[in-house]
Amino acid sequence: MEYNFSEDLKSIREILGFSQSELAEKIGVEQVTISRTELKKTEPSARLLEAVYSFAFDKNIKINKLKEMFWRDDLGANEKLLFHGAKTEIDGEIDIHKGRKNNDLGQGFYIGESYKQAISFVSGFGNSSVYYIRFDDRDLKCKRYEVNQEWMMTIAYYRGILDEYKDHPAVKALIEQSRNCDYIIAPIADNRMFQIINSFIAGDLTDEQCKHCLAATNLGMQYIFLTEKAVSQIKLTERCYISNNEREYYKNIRLEESKLGDDKVKLAKRQYRGQGRYIDEILS
Repeated sequence: MEYNFSEDLKSIREILGFSQSELAEKIGVEQVTISRTELKKTEPSARLLEAVYSFAFDKNIKINKLKEMFWRDDLGANEKLLFHGAKTEIDGEIDIHKGRKNNDLGQGFYIGESYKQAISFVSGFGNSSVYYIRFDDRDLKCKRYEVNQEWMMTIAYYRGILDEYKDHPAVKALIEQSRNCDYIIAPIADNRMFQIINSFIAGDLTDEQCKHCLAATNLGMQYIFLTEKAVSQIKLTERCYISNNEREYYKNIRLEESKLGDDKVKLAKRQYRGQGRYIDEILS
């Protein structure tokens, strides 16, 4: 899927109140380059893409966020707008069997619930982009998780740190439930959160300490598509370009939020010390 650059270019000029010549002068290209690109008579170069989107972002025009607002306004009754941060371009059809089996909740196609969330996870990769996705949830079976013991132990299983207890009836029941659906909605667990879960499985934290530490590092919800039926009801609607300055902006936001989350975790460990049960007590 190509970027919708021609329309973005016209939108940026409209917001700025610039003619083609004025924008061309600002970004150091010929007016004819802007004209031919808007008319789709030529494909934009990588240099032109970066120049236009970086210039717009410097002018505080967050074109991708604006498009998110318009796409949300256009949703049908059963539709949701979701977001996929991709390190490289999606090539061909979505394949639920391409993902890693040791992802948070196993193999599947993972999508976030906001643009900010999606870009935050791929902002460190130079050729990454964000896809906007329309999802029709009619006639699909959904399994929803919250930040609780069930979610923590399910993630621990798929991430490969619950091997000692993998044959326990309670663990087997958890895994069966995690696959008895078309798609999952669950809190995101990044590597920082996984370290907290690992401490719970290792017996260093109680389930209550772990739960509250994880709640302190809230990253939002993710959708995981597990069946062909579920994938057939999602549609890639647009691929968004990420300029270098936008990447840097969201990387800094994530760093700030990570620091705040780390401080909350320290306080949660202390506040809930001695409360709850350890893993060996739960699965004794």
